[in-house]
Amino acid sequence: MGSFSITHWLILLVVVVVVFGTSKLRNAGKDLGGAVKGFKEAVKDENTEHAKKHAVLDHDSNTRTTDRSATDNVNNSDINAAPTDDKHNV
Repeated sequence: MGSFSITHWLILLVVVVVVFGTSKLRNAGKDLGGAVKGFKEAVKDENTEHAKKHAVLDHDSNTRTTDRSATDNVNNSDINAAPTDDKHNV
């Protein structure tokens, strides 16, 4: 009772073919295939753009970290340097 038998499916198929005709069904199949293909290409393009964006962000964050550590090293060397003020060297 819950599922259709094979005869029910065949009758339904015949009715659909009679109502819509084979050319409309063929066009509907082509349209559906084109839509699926377009969807796959859009997802592929989006993934490519997403990967490029993350590559740029990773590069920028690595560059900033390197720049910061170089700056920190300069600042630390200035702090640790002995004072060279002539007034204190008497």
